[in-house]
Amino acid sequence: MEFSLSGNALKTLARSITCLARIGNELVVEASPSQLTFHSLNSSRSTYLSISFKPDFFDVYTISNPQVKCSLLLKAVCSVLRTPVTSIDHLSVLLPDQYASKIQWTLDCYNGIRKAYWITCNIEPDIQHLSLDRRKLPSSFVVRPRDLTRLLANFQSTLQEITIIATEPLSSPADVENEIGGKAVELRSYLDPTKENDSSLHTQLWIDPTEEFMLYTHNRDPVDVTFAVKELKAFLSFCEGCEVDIHFYFDKAGEPILMAPKFGLDDGSTSNFDATLVLATMLASQLQDGNPVEAAADAMHGQPVHETSQAEDRSRGNVSEPPPSDHTRIWSDLSGKFDIFKCNLMSSIRTNVIL
Repeated sequence: MEFSLSGNALKTLARSITCLARIGNELVVEASPSQLTFHSLNSSRSTYLSISFKPDFFDVYTISNPQVKCSLLLKAVCSVLRTPVTSIDHLSVLLPDQYASKIQWTLDCYNGIRKAYWITCNIEPDIQHLSLDRRKLPSSFVVRPRDLTRLLANFQSTLQEITIIATEPLSSPADVENEIGGKAVELRSYLDPTKENDSSLHTQLWIDPTEEFMLYTHNRDPVDVTFAVKELKAFLSFCEGCEVDIHFYFDKAGEPILMAPKFGLDDGSTSNFDATLVLATMLASQLQDGNPVEAAADAMHGQPVHETSQAEDRSRGNVSEPPPSDHTRIWSDLSGKFDIFKCNLMSSIRTNVIL
């Protein structure tokens, strides 16, 4: 397998690696004649990111086998891209054969300097693919990255989880009197109900989707989803850098939320790269009885929670990452919704607000 790229494609690849590194520790690479795909899964198995590139994304793209798979440490790949992208003429990546233990990354800079890196890789990663169909998620909306950044600025920077509550748009002026200014969407900061005397600021933001969103689809009873903010912001930065809108797809509390770039409002729009971010959501609905504390306690009764041993945390290679809330359904509990991939890798590198 060999590929090289430059210019805007190189910038997009660098943004992709940065985003993947904010999700997980390991990068799984799958190459076929039709596309090159990068995967990453976080240590708590609650977030999955996949970014794929078509052959015409690259200046050169060749593959000698029907399919090539390998995995390597994202930390090592990030160290290759420490050189500013603006000073790189082109980047070349070479895996000599499907049994090679190292993958070569070469940077040819404008000043005439060539930098070569050899990163140890695992050529037999254990991979299972995401099988979640975005078209089967009944609710969705499209938002510009800069607008979403502005909305999130109303919340504390330390917020770990956020709730989106979607209701059907109001159809008559009489309905407006029963709602807060006729807003159909609410963003709400999530506070862990198990933490007593929590002094964190609680923010609720009501939104008119016709003003803030480019597209909004929700034709059923109100639903809510609560998910992690860290991964949302990572994907937001990626889409903003690529100058594409973000399309959110979701169902209800406890079901995954999916995000993807939106290349124009026309469903026929295409691009030579694509991405899919999937986040597990909390089991507890914030709509039950209007009391998040009691609702969480009721929803968690008899439900599986996230429990890991210290040995398991060490084996995942990311002991510094805090575990998700105990109310978050982890990937292994979402049987029938999608599969997960996992890689055992030993790798090293050489050298209240209303709008």
